[in-house]
Amino acid sequence: MASPSPSSSCADVPWVLAAVCLAGLAMPLSFTGPAVVLPLLREALGGSPVGLHWATNAFMLSFGAALMAAGALADNVGRRRVFLGGLLLAVASGAALACAPNLLVFNLLRGVQGLAAAAALAGGSAALAQVVQGTARTRAFGWLGASFGAGLAFGPLAEGLLGDSLGWRAVVLLPGLVSVSAFAIGAWRMPASRSIAATRLDGAGTLAFTLALGLLTLGVLQAPAHGWGTAQVVVPLAGAALAALLFVRTEARLLRQGGQPMLDMTLFRYPRFVGVQLLAAAPAYGFVVLLVLLPIRFIGLEGRSSWEAGQLMLLLSGPILLMPGIAARLVGRWSAAAVCAAGLVLCAAGLLWLGRCGPATGVRGYAGPLLAIGLGVGLPWGLMDGLAVSVVPRERAGMAAGIFNTVRVAGEGIALALVGAGLGALLADQLGHAFPGAGPAAAQAAQRLATGDLAQALALLPGATRADLLHAYALAFGRLTQVLAGVTLATAGVVFLFLRTPDLHGAEGQLAAGQG
Repeated sequence: MASPSPSSSCADVPWVLAAVCLAGLAMPLSFTGPAVVLPLLREALGGSPVGLHWATNAFMLSFGAALMAAGALADNVGRRRVFLGGLLLAVASGAALACAPNLLVFNLLRGVQGLAAAAALAGGSAALAQVVQGTARTRAFGWLGASFGAGLAFGPLAEGLLGDSLGWRAVVLLPGLVSVSAFAIGAWRMPASRSIAATRLDGAGTLAFTLALGLLTLGVLQAPAHGWGTAQVVVPLAGAALAALLFVRTEARLLRQGGQPMLDMTLFRYPRFVGVQLLAAAPAYGFVVLLVLLPIRFIGLEGRSSWEAGQLMLLLSGPILLMPGIAARLVGRWSAAAVCAAGLVLCAAGLLWLGRCGPATGVRGYAGPLLAIGLGVGLPWGLMDGLAVSVVPRERAGMAAGIFNTVRVAGEGIALALVGAGLGALLADQLGHAFPGAGPAAAQAAQRLATGDLAQALALLPGATRADLLHAYALAFGRLTQVLAGVTLATAGVVFLFLRTPDLHGAEGQLAAGQG
């Protein structure tokens, strides 16, 4: 292993790695938990379909919006301090979530939980990068990626069993319990460090970026209930466009003045860097949205047990644990562009296959498409983090990693909002054709179905049967997977074109050496 930074000892390295990996494990647990127990949340806290969507999206929104700012804050005030502060906030917000009296308070606390996760991940990643260098750093971040994969693979199964036996409160407390362990190790062995070259936080850029992302997500979330042409949707989307323009102008001006912008636009001159950003967003549409949609379908609509739903989700996310090593070996024979594109093509095929599965499909019937999606996404998943810091000059690796993580997380939040809205619209169309006399009730029933509330959807459509609604859902879901497969295929083609440009910074050699 490469020598650690002067401020740390070799003995610190495994402990720092353990603390950061535990924090990384807590993040997917925080993300997937409410989706797994959404029917229980609805029964306990009530709320509208839009409000229930925010139970997931509030976390992703604040996490993605705050990640780059948290990284800059860690450089300014200290990586250990931000890491530990984020973990403390994660523990406190998890405890508060378990005591939430209604869905509004729950969603606000989910936003706080996202801020905590951003601080813990940004501070922990920066601290880890300080104690390991060279190929050891690639291996260390590979372990961090494996921790995310473990949370995605086994989290839904564990959370489903917890929800069945102890209720939804146990599920929202679980990430906090993991964070306690990370905090104890980090407080004990993580060395303090900060950037002596860091300037003051880019407050204007941070505010503009957060506003743009928040307003965009809000507008998309409200579209199914109100319509795309209404003020409830147009005003937030217009505000998002203005905030995005303000962000670009603020960052450009700060760069011209010699300051340290939140986002250095000149990085987009590197084609491979642009390709990596597109690659970061690809799993959102082919994989991450399924982590929310499928538990709702399996448990809320099809009536499967948490154990059976957990087995199905493990088929989807389990390959994430296995594929990074395989991807690194493949890069030794083929280019990263070819490996990533091939994985996305396999994922798209799996999505089309999944769209053909009906309500009566058993575990064996789902196994093929879910494994195809997981294996396909796993190939680029194992290469993305290494590529993110290797496709730009070394002195800009820190900012490149921050941009990559922000694009990945923000893209997931936006994807969840768009796909949720799209599924609601497709369901409304199917129910409108199946029940032509239902009128507005069909649209309302569609929103209830999208959140797994089959009983309320049946109440809104007198004369409808459970089989009718499940058939309509299967048709709408099939059309949705066709769209997601098209987006994934298009991304595969563009990523291949951008990543196959000359490798000026030795990215693929580093990947093979660090993960092989």
